[in-house]
Amino acid sequence: MTPRDPATQQYLELAELAGGFIHEIKNHINTLSLNLQLLAEDFENPQTPRERKALDRVTKLSGECRRLVELSNDFLRFARVADLQRTPTVLADVVTRMVDFLAPTARIQGVEIDWYPTADLPLVSLDAEMFEKVLLNLMLNAEDAMPDGGTLTLQQRAEGSQVVLDVIDTGAGMDAALADRIFQPFVTTKPGGTGLGLATAQKIVLAHGGTIEVQSEPGRGTKFTIRLSAVRAE
Repeated sequence: MTPRDPATQQYLELAELAGGFIHEIKNHINTLSLNLQLLAEDFENPQTPRERKALDRVTKLSGECRRLVELSNDFLRFARVADLQRTPTVLADVVTRMVDFLAPTARIQGVEIDWYPTADLPLVSLDAEMFEKVLLNLMLNAEDAMPDGGTLTLQQRAEGSQVVLDVIDTGAGMDAALADRIFQPFVTTKPGGTGLGLATAQKIVLAHGGTIEVQSEPGRGTKFTIRLSAVRAE
């Protein structure tokens, strides 16, 4: 096993510490949420304005607990992007699986997914399960950006020693100021969003030795471009 450099080791130790801390907090939140559910059952049929008000408060608190658990889960995913289990992989196969998975629900929302794989591209060294999380985040964000329907296009190509994947939507787009910050933790445009999805996606791509960039224009859509190094032929 190749020894880790001090900076990587320090990051892994910090991520483990933060992950353990958040895990403990999540356990307490789950306990609180359970007790709120039991309390809500006591007010299941409120008879007075006071009881109705109490039930409303309990319901709101339960919602906040769920949001905290979701935030905790997102943070744990963000903190634990570390060692990848990479193997030489056909990128198109991974993308095709995600397209097949999301296409039915996207169609219900009026979003058509166009996927243009390119034959005979080099393999890439990929942890497929982790990379699927990147695609899932990008594709769901694209759907959210097109509430009235639109087109989500995925296309790949070779550029020198890299394999490139574009994820393009025809949605609302974003201004330059937001695009410059979009990969920062806790930056989000979604009501109730945690702002960790794209930050985690970037960490996963960087952990693969790749890059992810965004181009966007208000009213004209957004394009994310991922570049991964091709596996050298032996």
